[in-house]
Amino acid sequence: MSENNHNGEELLRIREMIIDDLSEVFHIGEELFTAEYSQSLYRTWDEYEITTLFNSDNELCIVAEQGERLLGFALGTTVKKHNSPWKYGYLVWLGVRRELQKLQVGERLFKEIVRRMKEQGVRMVIIDTSANNKPAINFFVKHGFDNIQEHVYMTLNLSRRHKKRPVKKP
Repeated sequence: MSENNHNGEELLRIREMIIDDLSEVFHIGEELFTAEYSQSLYRTWDEYEITTLFNSDNELCIVAEQGERLLGFALGTTVKKHNSPWKYGYLVWLGVRRELQKLQVGERLFKEIVRRMKEQGVRMVIIDTSANNKPAINFFVKHGFDNIQEHVYMTLNLSRRHKKRPVKKP
């Protein structure tokens, strides 16, 4: 039984992800986190990524749905650092279908995952995104994130042949 608003439209609902959602969450993420985008990320979007988070922290894997249709998802986990009394929340992925990105779905998902993290004793939430992903940076700044730190990310493609340059001796 789905809830409707006074116009008869089905309401947006945020709920915990279930195993039946994995395939659709994967496909939404596939559209959003393309190879071009994830070239610059050290985490890649794949089935293993989703199932690992789902199996380890399923209460921090949530979806937004309207009727029978999934609109977006948030996948997170918690981290306890050695020698730190703090528990950190890590929002690993937040994705909303492209055509719905201006409709507050991401906002609702974000607020719910933060609420759940607080319940688990999290004191600080960490996110990472590509330095050139302006929409994501603006979204998180709008929600109070600061202390933006860029980190150096380098790759070495081992499938290409690298010629060693001779080292000149002094």
